[in-house]
Amino acid sequence: MIVTMKELLDEANKRNYAVVAPNAWNEDTIKAAIAAAEQEKSPLILALYPVMADIEEFGYVARKFAKESKIPVAIHLDHSDSFNQVIKAIKAGYSSVMVDRSKMPYKENVQEVKEIVKIAHAVGVTVEAELGHVGQGKDYEDTRDSGLTKVDEAVSFVKETQVDCLAVAIGTSHGVYTGDPRIDFDLLKAIKREVNVPLVLHGSSGTGDKNIKRCVEFGINKINLFTDLDLAASDKLIDYVKSKKSIRIVEANDILYNGYKEKLIENMRLVGSNNMI
Repeated sequence: MIVTMKELLDEANKRNYAVVAPNAWNEDTIKAAIAAAEQEKSPLILALYPVMADIEEFGYVARKFAKESKIPVAIHLDHSDSFNQVIKAIKAGYSSVMVDRSKMPYKENVQEVKEIVKIAHAVGVTVEAELGHVGQGKDYEDTRDSGLTKVDEAVSFVKETQVDCLAVAIGTSHGVYTGDPRIDFDLLKAIKREVNVPLVLHGSSGTGDKNIKRCVEFGINKINLFTDLDLAASDKLIDYVKSKKSIRIVEANDILYNGYKEKLIENMRLVGSNNMI
């Protein structure tokens, strides 16, 4: 069944766990994510990234499989960078959108997010925004400190925009890290004390199980994943090919599906969303 992301995250916030938001990029990954959630009795946020596929077509496929599931699933537009993308997603039946204006100056970020919140809330769609900026792992040493979220700005931002959840920059990065991740847990705790909406962690892949568990303990309620799932699937396929010397296409699809699903299940258990349905 399709639900709003707000429903899932408000419950996670109340019970102090996180919901995993895996990037899905084709029908197989959508099906694998839903199968993992059903097996683990976990809520699920399907994060569909507009760079990876057509917003409307991809949304149609995600909605088809989510409707058939008894697990609550939010259909989420990840990292939208334009007004038109958001409107397309809302019209296509997404139950949640991320308005990513984190590279903009604070006032412009507020202005654009505030406008979209009014539209989305009018039709019952959840809105996520990002304050501070989570950069790329390859630039980690250069961008980590400059992108961190400021507590006072986070308080003002949520009040001004009325977003349903806030993605914060506390020392993670997207993709593969150069160097070791350094998570500012004191900053996370300070934001959690002052901000009254669920908090989101982007750049979770490669951050380490111990760090992720502490992030959830200190107030993160949504964990975004892409690279770890992608690598788990491809590594499983590479190992299989090495052992067999050849592979059929059907076998390859099954192996990629299982690698993605197994890694996602690991993360559901890690963040405590399993058995929450």
